[in-house]
Amino acid sequence: MTSPPPRSPTLWRHRNFMRLWSGEAGAQFGAEFGGIAIPVLAVAILGANEWEVGLLGAAGTLAFLVVGLPAGAWVDRSLKRRVMMRANITRALAFGAIPILWAAGALQMWHLIVLAAIIGFAQVFFDVAYQSYIPVLVPRDRISDANGKLESTAQLAGVAGPGLGGLLLAVVQAPILLAATAITYLGSFVAIASIRDEELPAPRDKRRPLWTEIVEGLAFVWNQRLLRSIAACTALTNFFASLLFTMLPLLVLRDLEISPALYGIALSVGAVGGLIGAVLAAPASERIGEGTVIPLSALLGVVGMVLFALMPVFPSIAIALLMVGNAVTSVSVLVYNIAQVSFRQRICPVPLLGRMNASIRFVVWGVMPIAGVLSGVIATAIGIPALLWLATAGVLLAAGFVVASPLLGMRRLPTELDAH
Repeated sequence: MTSPPPRSPTLWRHRNFMRLWSGEAGAQFGAEFGGIAIPVLAVAILGANEWEVGLLGAAGTLAFLVVGLPAGAWVDRSLKRRVMMRANITRALAFGAIPILWAAGALQMWHLIVLAAIIGFAQVFFDVAYQSYIPVLVPRDRISDANGKLESTAQLAGVAGPGLGGLLLAVVQAPILLAATAITYLGSFVAIASIRDEELPAPRDKRRPLWTEIVEGLAFVWNQRLLRSIAACTALTNFFASLLFTMLPLLVLRDLEISPALYGIALSVGAVGGLIGAVLAAPASERIGEGTVIPLSALLGVVGMVLFALMPVFPSIAIALLMVGNAVTSVSVLVYNIAQVSFRQRICPVPLLGRMNASIRFVVWGVMPIAGVLSGVIATAIGIPALLWLATAGVLLAAGFVVASPLLGMRRLPTELDAH
């Protein structure tokens, strides 16, 4: 009987991964600052209405619909580390422009929408390169460990970031907080620039027409039955959840008259669930099953949506509902994402990773700008409380794609290329 192959050295001794991890840790805090400062700036300072908030939400994810597919092919042709560096310096400049315009007394809502779109385009390229870079940077038997560490840090930032951001907003204006966000992206740029890897760009003589390479990424996703189910569930969940989360700042800050500081603290307390989810993702997959944990976590997300929808019904306990709803949703999202992203990375050949990730993101994120625009239209027509229940019903419908798939009851997800 042969012994199993030895495990690769721990990631704590992997210098390049530690540099990536440290840079992303700072950027994650910056992203959390931006996540609370931009809605506060739009609603409390610029006086945005439902339609403008919907456009702002749509702008931030528009790039996934516009360049989501070709981004994957471009990333596969490029050095992924350089793509991430360019994306981070772009985000640093865009976030930095907001406080400059504000200090000059020139900031308007359309500036915020345009800059959100620029940040979103940079995010597309960073995210596709980032997910495709992990299998290049670390050994295959450490991919899940790497994803778990990165997600744990993201959730730690999710716990501390909004609360700290909310407290800072009681002392400084939202544009000043966005200047801090710009600095964190600059720090991430420096950290990634210091990484030394052995990645080589795809040979020019082996490149084929861009559309041919895009179709290969789409075909890979379509031909894998489990990936199809996961993509359908994630896309519909993102669509309906975006209807709710786009309008949530208006509900909290304007309708329920909750202060930005308290809003940030509520998000931080609720985000503890994300940290718990990141820590428990691997043990949950082992105990429940790598496949089964995906539909169960999708159903758990429905519970979180119900709690959000109850906020206008019980305004006296709206803060508590926001905290618990955010915690439940965060656990659901983290367990779901770690399981399905690790599966995607294990099953896909390295040369196809960028196109596969871009294809998935085009489908699951491309619906979000559409939802952003529609959220403003629907909220204006039927009101925010009714929109929340509509979104909750939609997320329940979305979970059906993985609940009714072979994932339910599956102990081990396939690792071979011909998995179905």
